[in-house]
Parts: sequence; structure tokens; C-alpha cells
Amino acid sequence: MADHHRSLGGRAAAALATPGGAVYVLVLLLLVATIAANPNFGDPGVVIRFLGRTAPIAIAAIGQYYVIVSGEFDLSMGAVVAAQVVMAGNLIGQDDSRILPVMVLMLAVGVLIGVLNGLGTTLLGVPSFIVTLGMMLALGGLVDHLTGGAATGNPADTFREIGRGGIQDVPVVDVIPYPLLILLVLGALASWSMRRPFGRSLVAAGDNADAARVSGSSLWWLKTRAFIISSLSATVAGILLVGYAGVHPSVGQGYEFTAITAVVLGGVLLGGGRGWVLSAAAGAVALELLFVLLTALGVESTWRATVQGLIIIAAVAVAGRAWQRGRRPRRTSPSSRHLTHHQPTPGTTTGDN
Repeated sequence: MADHHRSLGGRAAAALATPGGAVYVLVLLLLVATIAANPNFGDPGVVIRFLGRTAPIAIAAIGQYYVIVSGEFDLSMGAVVAAQVVMAGNLIGQDDSRILPVMVLMLAVGVLIGVLNGLGTTLLGVPSFIVTLGMMLALGGLVDHLTGGAATGNPADTFREIGRGGIQDVPVVDVIPYPLLILLVLGALASWSMRRPFGRSLVAAGDNADAARVSGSSLWWLKTRAFIISSLSATVAGILLVGYAGVHPSVGQGYEFTAITAVVLGGVLLGGGRGWVLSAAAGAVALELLFVLLTALGVESTWRATVQGLIIIAAVAVAGRAWQRGRRPRRTSPSSRHLTHHQPTPGTTTGDN
């Protein structure tokens, strides 16, 4: 019975001991190290602006989480971002009246790409790695053909303000970036969705697809929705990136690997079935903090890809072992076997946060 009556501090310590909880400790340590290396980073306004710049990759990581926790991959994210950026730049132009219709079109295209990825993976039985790789190449080729590999289009400043603007004259921090507000809203929705039957079924499908199928879950529709969410998150990231990255086919390049790195750094188990959605977003913050720290220490930016690769290898190994240890049944004495009923730590198998 003691397990059910642990103090709040005990439950918090247990959560932090999981891979999904440890990333928050990592964020704090990296923040302290970054401030030590660059004291200017300790200014609240600087931190808020950093979080605003990090919001697009954190949103992409949240979308990638849905796919990975279901046991799949989405390698088309970067190409989706590039396609949406180019679409916005060329269809909106300087006409503010086109902003809303084009944004609706962008979201519709995101849904279509997600449906194609999902149906190709589930109904056709092609591995998601191959399906989304093919989508990445197809979209990338289309964007290069339409743009010639050069920047094209210049959307109205009103549209770009979504990604680079914010609420001004805020005490202490001066400004709260719109991307950060959008991240907070989407993060809250993601956390809520993972507590709903959809989220629990998605995690169950990643943990044991056969058991989920026997329980009555429609796997093809379940995973297709995960791919739709992933593509929509890439679309939102693209909308935000137009604000300060401009309109160029290279925008979003490598975003899929950065998102995957953030997800695994957040303790989500590749292969599915384990991980917290908000920890994936925290993984994005930790990753970007690490890059800021390396820059402050004078490490060349060309090392970023090497760092990402090492993080993926290390994080996957650590998270896999940690989650496996968490799944092992505890030994109980004969006298307490009938008195103790163990429940999984919230979030380890349900996606809760």
C-alpha cells in the first residue's frame, strides 16, 4: 500500500528517475552551464527569445513523438517544412487577404501528406522508413524543380510576423514571442490528447501491435492519425520559420533528424511504446541549449551533425535499458504479495506527463 501513498516529492523523484523525466534535469544543467559560459544568457529576455527560436523544432518534435511512440518513423518532416515555406512565399505575396486561405491550404496539404504516409505504411505494408523517405525525396525534388534551388517569393510582413513577432512591453522579459505561445498551446493539447483513449491506444500499438489489434484498436487509422499530426506539426513549424528564416528551399533541411534527436533525447523509446510527449519538446530545448553552449565555448558549428549522431546513439541505448528495467516485475515477499498492487509510473506507458 505504500506505493499508493508516496509523498509528492517521492513521486516527483520517481518521475525524474525515468528517461522522460531526466531530460528536465538535463535542461536545467545545460541552462546553468550556458549561463556560466555566457553570463548574458542569464537575462530573462534572452532566455524567452531563445525559447521562441526553439519553438519550431520543439513543435516538430511533438509531432515526431506521435509517430515514434506508435512504432514508426517520419523522415519527410524537413521536406514538408520546405514545401510549406515555398508555398507560403509564392502564394501569399504582398496580399494580406491571401494569408488565411493559403494557411488553410497549407494545413490541407499537411493532412494529405500525413494520410499518404499513413496509408502507405499501414494498408500497403511498406515500412514507414521507406514510405517517408520516398515522400522526402518526392517533395524535395518538387521543391527544387519549382524554385531552381534558389529563394523565391516574399510573403507579406503580416504573415511573417507570426514567426518573428510577439506581445510587446511585457515586464521583466520585454516580449513574449508568438512561436512560444503557439508551442505552449500545442504542448497542452498534446498532453491532453495523450491522456485520451487515442493517446493510450497509440502507445499500446507501439508497445505491442498485436495486442492492440486484438483489443479492438483500428491500427491503420490510429497510425495514420499519428502521421497526420506529424505532418501538421511540420506545417506549423514551416509557418513559423518563414518569419525569420525567409523563403528558401533549404529551410527545414535536416529537420527530421533534429526532431528525432530531440525525441530520443527526451527519453522516448525508438520502436514505440514508451515515452512522454512533453519530454520530446523538452528534448528539443535541451538540444538547442547544447548547441548554444558549444557556440559559447568556441566549438565550430560544423560539429553539430556529429553531436546529433552521438546523442542519438547514447540516448537510445540509455533509454532502452532504463525502460526495460522499469518493466521488470519487482520481487515481493510472500506476506506482501497479496497486499501490494503495483501500477506503472504515470507516463511510462501511457504518454502522460
